[in-house]
Amino acid sequence: MRKLSIFGATGSIGQNTIDLIRRQPDAYDVVALSGGANVAQLAKDAIELRADVAVTAYPEQLSTLQEALAGSGVAAAAGEAALVEAAQRPADWVMSAIVGSAGLKPGLAALEQGATLALANKESLVCAGKLLMETARANNARVLPVDSEHSAIFQGLVGEDMAAVERIIITASGGAFRDWPLEQLATATVEQASSHPNWNMGQRITIDSASMFNKALEVIETREFFGVDPAQIEVIVHPESMVHSIVCFRDGAMMAHLGAPDMRHAIGYALHWPERLDLPVERLDLAKIASLTFKAPEAARYPALGLAYDVMARGGLMGAVFNAAKERALDHFIARKLGFLDMTHIVSGVMEQLDRSAGLIDAPMTLDNVLHADHLARQAADDLVMERIG
Repeated sequence: MRKLSIFGATGSIGQNTIDLIRRQPDAYDVVALSGGANVAQLAKDAIELRADVAVTAYPEQLSTLQEALAGSGVAAAAGEAALVEAAQRPADWVMSAIVGSAGLKPGLAALEQGATLALANKESLVCAGKLLMETARANNARVLPVDSEHSAIFQGLVGEDMAAVERIIITASGGAFRDWPLEQLATATVEQASSHPNWNMGQRITIDSASMFNKALEVIETREFFGVDPAQIEVIVHPESMVHSIVCFRDGAMMAHLGAPDMRHAIGYALHWPERLDLPVERLDLAKIASLTFKAPEAARYPALGLAYDVMARGGLMGAVFNAAKERALDHFIARKLGFLDMTHIVSGVMEQLDRSAGLIDAPMTLDNVLHADHLARQAADDLVMERIG
């Protein structure tokens, strides 16, 4: 019986992971589940899966969680330290699905105790890719990608020599505004940005899809995970979301990964790796689909993509700066303090400001330095927003 933990259990990735585990309850011993404010769902899942401990990220929710778990035998905990402690509990496989940089510490803790880390938290690689991968190697641990695009790349590379890879194409749905007139983007509302045409995801990642900040993170993640040169990474808009990525080789061959837009593909591959087991996902009928479409992303529609290549060119801790500024810009958009297009301006401004900070970007990539860069970027983003709104 495999021991496993799920961090970010109440989000869409976590719930899809639980769906797969629920289908083979005797195959897994659940160690820890974590969630945010949805304490009722966290408690329900922890009791059903007979987890050892359930952790909410919010200390003020601890008493509510304790009440919901009373008499179940599941321990309750709350806060950042509790998340790290839960990740330090021995487990064979750990799902890292906490959104944002908050997933970095638990992910590192899981790797330090030798677990296989199923990584849906792309921010960890963007902020501290070198640190994360070095930690895995030092502890004989493994990182498996769970983003659909990176799982597709990973699968396309099985048995292949990285030296034969010419380029990697990451597909993007284009998000909620892919067909909008450009002049209307400035007036896009939070509600409009929160509706994805293909995927059922949380609000933040759905808005990031509309702005393509999510894809910008994935471009950086591709460089960090697979070690390819930024010039080898391309993004293409594919509205059907059925081709998840394409690996292109020096002999002209292109290996495309196709599947229905269902995150259980990538989750299941990571859960069962190196085997392939049955998954409850739709089988594509290519004759019924008939055609697939692709188009180049417009720079004016998706300026966040250009920032991704700027981040990689600047190097150092700029990934942590970029991610933190993006998270705060998104917070302010959701709070209706920024317009949709203003988010890119804020992130770009923070990058320019902190790149001039002596020693910050070129500081060694330690956890403390990453967290320091994160803090400075959030502060700078807030200051720029305040200047913008007066």
